[in-house]
Amino acid sequence: MAASSRAQVLDLYRAMLRESKHFSAYNYRTYAVRRIRDAFRENKNVKDPVEIQALVNKAKRDLGIIRRQVLSSMALPSGRAVPKEHQVLIGQMYSTDKLIIENKEKPRT
Repeated sequence: MAASSRAQVLDLYRAMLRESKHFSAYNYRTYAVRRIRDAFRENKNVKDPVEIQALVNKAKRDLGIIRRQVLSSMALPSGRAVPKEHQVLIGQMYSTDKLIIENKEKPRT
C-alpha cells in the first residue's frame, strides 16, 4: 500500500471511529466501533490496489451513513429536535420493498 493510500485509510478509520462515538445509544455506539475495528482488521493484509480502492469507497459510503444516523439521533445545538421532514427522509433511506408474503389483502377466515 502506498504511503498516501495508507494515510488515507488511517484517516478514514479514525473518522469512522470518531463519528460512531457520537451515537447516543450505547448499543449502537459499541456495535459500530466493534464492527469498524473488525472490518479494518479483517482487510489489513489486502495488497491489491483495486481491491483497496473498492474497500475505501465502501468505507466512505459507510461513513456517510454513520453521519446521517448520528444526525438523526442527536438534538440540534439550539436544543430543538431534528425536524420531522429530515427524520422521514432518513427513515426512507432504510425502507425496502414489501415481500411477496406481505400483501395488503386481509387473510381469509
